[in-house]
Amino acid sequence: MEYPNAFLGQSAAPSAAEVSTALGLANTVWQELVDWLSEESGVEQEWKSSGKKYGWSLRLKIKKRNILYLSPCVGCFRAAFIFGDKAMVAARQSNLTESTLQLLDSAPRYPEGTGLRLLVQSTDDLAEIRKLARIKLAN
Repeated sequence: MEYPNAFLGQSAAPSAAEVSTALGLANTVWQELVDWLSEESGVEQEWKSSGKKYGWSLRLKIKKRNILYLSPCVGCFRAAFIFGDKAMVAARQSNLTESTLQLLDSAPRYPEGTGLRLLVQSTDDLAEIRKLARIKLAN
């Protein structure tokens, strides 16, 4: 099942209240992840949209380097990473779950790296996202 971005067609970045309403119960999970990554590495937050038909995503970045993209949906959100070659090697040598490694193997490859998107619905999903974020930060 595809979960579209909650802010399709919106010309301005969503407010914290709009994000909370769209995410519903997943807002707590969203906030936990954002807070953890901010404490872990001091990331900056920046809302970006590639156009009204794509909606809005929150980029968590260090200086100009994007670490993680969060796209709010209704009741959940997507976490996306772009891994370069070094990060892909590190990911394959890490303790990621077999299902995540399979997703990495089938993930689309772009000039800037391999794109991985994961659906996040509960705190149970955060352990794998944290592992991936640490790999991204280190590589």
